[in-house]
Amino acid sequence: MTPAMDESNYLLRARREKLRALEERGLQPYAYRYERSHRSDKARATFEAAESADELGEEGTTEPVRVAGRLLSWRSHGKTAFAHIEDGGGRIQLYFRRNDLGEEPYALLELLDLGDWVGVEGPLFRTRTGEVTVRVAGWQLLSKALRPLPFGKEEVDPETGERVVHSGFSDPQARFRQRYADLAVHPEVREVFRLRSRMVSEIRRFLDARDYLEVETPVLQPIYGGAAARPFTTHHNALDMQLYLRIADELYLKRLIVGGFERVYEIGRDFRNEGIDRSHNPEFTMLEFYEAFADYRDMMQLVEELLSEVARRTTGSEVVRFDGEEIDFTPPFARVGFVEALEEATGVRVLELDDAELRARTEAAVGESMKGLPRGRLLDKLFGAVVEPGLVQPTFVVDYPVELSPLAKLHRDNPRLTERFELFVAGREIANAFSELNDPLDQRQRFEAQVEARQEGDDESHPLDEDYLRAMEYGMPPTGGVGIGIDRLAMLLADRPSIRDVILFPTLRPEEGSAG
Repeated sequence: MTPAMDESNYLLRARREKLRALEERGLQPYAYRYERSHRSDKARATFEAAESADELGEEGTTEPVRVAGRLLSWRSHGKTAFAHIEDGGGRIQLYFRRNDLGEEPYALLELLDLGDWVGVEGPLFRTRTGEVTVRVAGWQLLSKALRPLPFGKEEVDPETGERVVHSGFSDPQARFRQRYADLAVHPEVREVFRLRSRMVSEIRRFLDARDYLEVETPVLQPIYGGAAARPFTTHHNALDMQLYLRIADELYLKRLIVGGFERVYEIGRDFRNEGIDRSHNPEFTMLEFYEAFADYRDMMQLVEELLSEVARRTTGSEVVRFDGEEIDFTPPFARVGFVEALEEATGVRVLELDDAELRARTEAAVGESMKGLPRGRLLDKLFGAVVEPGLVQPTFVVDYPVELSPLAKLHRDNPRLTERFELFVAGREIANAFSELNDPLDQRQRFEAQVEARQEGDDESHPLDEDYLRAMEYGMPPTGGVGIGIDRLAMLLADRPSIRDVILFPTLRPEEGSAG
């Protein structure tokens, strides 16, 4: 056994010994509830308001407050002790005196550990160093922590008052795997997820204000569709049938357009059985919204308005910093044609290349075999290798080849293209949108072409969905549709380099030594 393991086991044993000592003295180590009067930020605000109004008591204190939080620091000075607890409003200092508490309650403080949850009550005052503090008149253990949190060494900058953590829980894999501990010791990580929540709320507010209806569509589907991806499969025992976790919300949302809802959206989880990297997680969150009587040009304008407003209301500015770059979400965004951008990057007329030439160029650019991929996938791979990395500022790439877009309408001016755009920011796709295909006969031909591609080895091709075709045959009005990756947008607004930084519990390999 290594010294580190010895130390860990010692610390665990020591905490359990304290737990037994508390129980032997009649203390309940895991409370049912605690009647809190103030969160820490509200307690500080209460003191400062009383101080400004000259309403403090004779000893410079307020009426007693009751606060609760996790114990983060402890400094004992014999008959007195200082501590900090943290709750959802931040930190607040506690001051314990033996003369205030009495011998036994003060002695029991020795059985507390960092990470324990405690509730305290007492008046607020300001110390000689200027910190608003609770003078503890009584305390209660709310939950005993049996495992020490991986706190780092802290220092406070004497000039700015900023808290600086020099070491501690820094291994990314461990932090993602034990997100509960990561959140407990890193307030800045909690702020990332607060930002993400505000972002999603602002998206809902934006769409609700424009008369979009939020809906829920099936996660378990008999036929998956709406994207080019491999699905996760499962089996329903009672119906004895194979089902798929959805890879997109699209086909069900467009069924609702057929049914008479003119504007619908869904923010939901999608699942794709694909690789994991800095911008891909098998389980992710998508926003999809569809509007009758609109086309992809209308949706471009709406996406510009949505993202600029969400950035401003979430971060305070339409200009955000990401990976050292300033990203400006102020409309209008740049627009480039898919074919034009690819031809400029490669120096050849890519649509005129035969399949062998296109495959060779794509393999040279990507650095791996493209055997078996159909023409559309080759164009997509080549574009991703030679064009996407240069699209740093928000840029609409428009008018994709028909081979790449089985659900988009043919371009009204060029039947080799479709009315589709993707929005790229910082070299990554953020949004995908179409003038939605509403011709059921054309849609059937596109599906059949996808089936042929699957038979030739492309396992990400779109399956044929007869029920969706039946819905289209009832008549779907002209429609514009958009999908936006919530996780990737959160990465941009929070300035986080990996999708795992903005997903609370990302998919990870099994922990070494775990079963299964």
